[in-house]
Amino acid sequence: MDFKTIYATKAEAYEAMIAPEDYMGNLLPALERIRPFTHQQIVEFGAGTGRLTCMLAPLVDFIHASDGSAHMLTVAERKLREGGWQNWQLHHADNANLPLPSHSADIAIEGWSFAHACGWFPDSWRHEVGQMIAEMQRILKPGGTFILLETLGTGFTEPTPPTPQLAALYDWWTATYQLHHAWIRTDYQFQSPEEAAYLTRFFFGDELADLILAEQLTILPECTGIWWGTV
Repeated sequence: MDFKTIYATKAEAYEAMIAPEDYMGNLLPALERIRPFTHQQIVEFGAGTGRLTCMLAPLVDFIHASDGSAHMLTVAERKLREGGWQNWQLHHADNANLPLPSHSADIAIEGWSFAHACGWFPDSWRHEVGQMIAEMQRILKPGGTFILLETLGTGFTEPTPPTPQLAALYDWWTATYQLHHAWIRTDYQFQSPEEAAYLTRFFFGDELADLILAEQLTILPECTGIWWGTV
């Protein structure tokens, strides 16, 4: 899929697709088992339409959320304003170069963003992702925590990296940065198989959407990996 075009032009469709995700509410408890977010200064990389931003805003002292797509951030801004929160600022910025001071955050987090480097930079993804993680480390206070969230398979009930490149990425950053690792289920719950296929087809492709219809799924299983380390 052409994810760059999706992120540049289809923010509303993306938001509609992810709204039913993690219907069991597993993500936030998993994050808080790593480190409590209450009263913390947070920097989010690859914020997209603000899924994590809106989940964390009620807990944290302040969250700086960045994304390379201004189009996606328009939806995030709308959601944050509708939520009534005041403790946030959005930044249109590349993951490797955020306009924030060094040693200013307690927690840096990214969700479903860094791994795109495998597709966008097939010959240099280690360098690209290394720069992103270095930017996380620069922004964090001593003792700060960085957290990486990435897919371990949509349509799978057990953790399954969707591509060999992603499997290589996960192995590389676990070993290089001595990261801790866990995984959770973040299943989607749709109103009908037809809705599920309609909302996911543009992003995950025909094979998954056709499987949803063939098996009449309203619960779409998904595994999400969590990796974390400290500075």
